[in-house]
Amino acid sequence: MKKVLILTYYWPPAGGAGVQRCLKFVKYLRNFGWEPIVYTAENGEMPVIDNSLLKDIPQGVEVIKTPIWEPYSVYKKFIGRKKDDKINAAFLSENKKTSLTEKISVWIRGNFFIPDARRFWIRPSIRYLNEYLAKHPVDIIISSGPPHSMHLIARGIKKKYPKLKWLADFRDPWTNIDFYEDLMLTGLADAKHRRQEKSVLEQADHIISVGDTSTKELEDILKLYGPYPSGKFSTITNGYDEEDVYNGPLEKDSKFSMAHIGSLVKSRNPVTLWKALSELTHENPDFKRDLEIKLVGKVDYAVKESIDAFGLSEFVRKIEYLPHSEVIKEQQRSKVLLLLVNKTKNAKSILTGKFFEYMAAKVPIIAIGPKDGDLAKIIHETQAGLISDFEETDVLKQNILATYLGRDTVKPIAEKIESYSRRKLTEKLADTMNRMLQAK
Repeated sequence: MKKVLILTYYWPPAGGAGVQRCLKFVKYLRNFGWEPIVYTAENGEMPVIDNSLLKDIPQGVEVIKTPIWEPYSVYKKFIGRKKDDKINAAFLSENKKTSLTEKISVWIRGNFFIPDARRFWIRPSIRYLNEYLAKHPVDIIISSGPPHSMHLIARGIKKKYPKLKWLADFRDPWTNIDFYEDLMLTGLADAKHRRQEKSVLEQADHIISVGDTSTKELEDILKLYGPYPSGKFSTITNGYDEEDVYNGPLEKDSKFSMAHIGSLVKSRNPVTLWKALSELTHENPDFKRDLEIKLVGKVDYAVKESIDAFGLSEFVRKIEYLPHSEVIKEQQRSKVLLLLVNKTKNAKSILTGKFFEYMAAKVPIIAIGPKDGDLAKIIHETQAGLISDFEETDVLKQNILATYLGRDTVKPIAEKIESYSRRKLTEKLADTMNRMLQAK
């Protein structure tokens, strides 16, 4: 088999969305003639632990782990947190107000830890992997970011082994990420981020991202610096694993449960949804009796305040983090799955990994986001749900009511949904790598 070295910070037993993509690629790559080798951190700062994911690691796959030093212990001490406290991603805050020390720490993070807090692992990893590759050559390396330090590790390996093909996988954007402006960057720090991003886009042999808009945005960045080889960019979306779908006996929720799975951050706070639900509970006594808002995962304080302000707290059932195997069941027993796009400048490109698992659950999706974005395109293609724009309260109410009343408005197209299986997406990755090896 051909060999591929995959650089990923997130790896089981770490849980959360960042783990799934590389894990599922590794699970299925052997089916398509590629033997994966994984390089990851031995002691990384993981927001959640999910041991249920360990079953997806194929027997005998080599997983290389080296120690990493991260500044989180200093950060926790600075903001008054306990040593064992977990750090939330994407600036999610469960407290009422962000403290001054937290604001200062964000500024320090953005301006001194470039590209991210894993920067101190870059040089040791390059040294280690350069020595490893001298004895154990591979055909291709894949770097998966964020954290984008993974791309800089791959860049260092490419410098030592210029003929070794490098594929850079952007699970999320770099300078186009929705919270980039929240980092409070100085001009110098912003310029450094952009130089590093440019170097990765220029030096990687191939670049993939999770959506067509994200791919085009990365391509547009590189266009600013001059010509580049055709066919350098492509899209491989996230997907669902057919082996994760629960096929056993499962009782549906008795209530009209509208479930959101995953972190609900401030920029994803669906004020339009709370308004629509508030109006429906006042207009329709049956709907009020049946409604349940099921929130699975971390919820930002700003979201809780909005829910309270619209008088919806009595309808909320909060569920803390669940193992992925249990999340799948929770999705399938719900009556509606809520898909909420962050209301940010890159909203059109946002295509969350859970969307594909939502489709596999065969539960109607109610989505809020740009009607000309990547999400809307796939919803229309698969007929898996209904979508309204951020301010379309009346359209959203119609979508919710149609689902509640059992109207036949959502008719999923099975063969379209099946094209997003992790197995088929891994085949697409294998084909991409085969073409890379054939290119001069």
